[in-house]
Amino acid sequence: MFIKIAKIFIFILLIFYQNLLYSKNKDINEFNSRDLSNYFSAQVSYINQKNSDALKFFKNSKFLKDKHAPYFRYYIFSLINEGNVSEAIKELKEYSGKKNPDFFEAYFLLTIDSLKKDNFKKTNVYLKDLSKIKGKDTLELAVYETLKSFSHVFENKKIPNAQRNFGNLSLISRTFQSCYLDEKNTLSYFLSLINNAEVGHSRYKFFLVNYLVEKNRVDEAKKIINKINILNSSLLVAQTKKWIEEEKLKKFNEIFSCKNKLDILGEFFFLMANLYSSQNDFEKSNFYLNISNYLNPKFKFNLTLMAENYFDNKNYKQSEKILNNFSKDDDLFYWYKVRKKSKIIFEELGADKSFNFINKKFKKIKNPSMKIIFDMANITRGLKKYDIAIKYYNKILSKIDIGSESYAKILYRKGGSHERLGNFEQADKDLLKSLEANPEDAYVLNYLAYSWLERDYKINTAIQMLEKAYKLKKNDAFIVDSIGWAYYLIGDFVKAEKLMKRALILMPDDPIVNDHYGDILWKLNRIVQAQYYWKSVLKSKTAEKDMKEKINIKLLKGPNKI
Repeated sequence: MFIKIAKIFIFILLIFYQNLLYSKNKDINEFNSRDLSNYFSAQVSYINQKNSDALKFFKNSKFLKDKHAPYFRYYIFSLINEGNVSEAIKELKEYSGKKNPDFFEAYFLLTIDSLKKDNFKKTNVYLKDLSKIKGKDTLELAVYETLKSFSHVFENKKIPNAQRNFGNLSLISRTFQSCYLDEKNTLSYFLSLINNAEVGHSRYKFFLVNYLVEKNRVDEAKKIINKINILNSSLLVAQTKKWIEEEKLKKFNEIFSCKNKLDILGEFFFLMANLYSSQNDFEKSNFYLNISNYLNPKFKFNLTLMAENYFDNKNYKQSEKILNNFSKDDDLFYWYKVRKKSKIIFEELGADKSFNFINKKFKKIKNPSMKIIFDMANITRGLKKYDIAIKYYNKILSKIDIGSESYAKILYRKGGSHERLGNFEQADKDLLKSLEANPEDAYVLNYLAYSWLERDYKINTAIQMLEKAYKLKKNDAFIVDSIGWAYYLIGDFVKAEKLMKRALILMPDDPIVNDHYGDILWKLNRIVQAQYYWKSVLKSKTAEKDMKEKINIKLLKGPNKI
């Protein structure tokens, strides 16, 4: 961390002095050490995601605004990250009156401001500026082209004749444009979205239902809702199902309407935030999330992505701050807040305190939904409290139809919990029953077969099951590892080595795969190579203490002494 900060400091010094030396209208003597100190502190705070501190330091070094171009970009981003979008736009207007900003987001914000005010003349001017400064980033190009397209729709109340094609992004934009203009084919567009696996269709079920409710076609909305499996739905879709079932129809228009241009733009920029987050560009993801929230603050559920972004960056304090936006009024999002806070406690204080927190909150929920019970079952299973998990899985199984697509999956998780407790007879019953419901589930085949291998039980049948699983999922490292280990157990070390090498390519850092490969190499009398892979297990941060102890014995005496 010290080296990183030192590099930042040296970089700031070089850039800062370079800007001053080449400035034609500023005297280097105007610079003082306090400005640099504040700027340095701002940069460090910004990089460490302490945005409130960063903004304070940036404001204390505003002297640099006209002297040091990079300063201004960081300052604007800090304002946006604190939710001060209006202030950022005001700063940009003042700045652009003196000189032209040199970054894409500046003209983007000015375009958004003019669109919000229906000032299409200025919008077109800013779009021209934006077109000159956009980089090679495909997502930046998509933002520019989509803004241009929506501006045309809002001004002329019709779809532009020619639009750049960005695949699914264009389909999503076209759907909301159709909805805004109330075109006859709007429903067809929505159906295309939710039936398109590449789009990640689940979220758009909310917008389809929202559209139908707004058009007073509630019966059609109910038909769509009835097909939704709440156990494997996203939070937004699960909440949508609850609102329809509880006839809370006003909830839909309270948070979104495709008749509202700002709501539509807000949704598009939420999509951009998602795409940047998937690329681990959390700076731009949070930027577009804040813009989305600025345009449509009613849609607070989108803030879950921001909470996830901060959590993924281990900024737990900021993540908790975002989570406080969710209340008990919308029970599934409140439960999301509880779950995420329990994860934060797990990271900071350990498993026991995490379980105590979520268990206490869960018990206070009156009549928890199936989704909440299912979540609690999975959480307790993840915390290795298998007996509690089994109790919750049984509760769900007693309430769902045997023909449900979730039935086999719940049996799989319940059977796995029994297996972890050593209740092998019950585990086998659950897992075999799961396979009766879905014989082609490669993961259940793999789990049961591997369990039998470990128990030296029905080895030949286990191998047949693993071969079937391998045919279904040839690129799954866990399945490849399992079948490779199966051939090791029956003494076919050559075939085992080929498969385990493939598993190692797919998952090179996994300690179990490295351990297994070492054992196979030992049997092939490749002792030095075997020791290399065993030693890599000792360096692993994920290998358990018991495994490392066994590895140390193997290194001294070989695997036969374990």
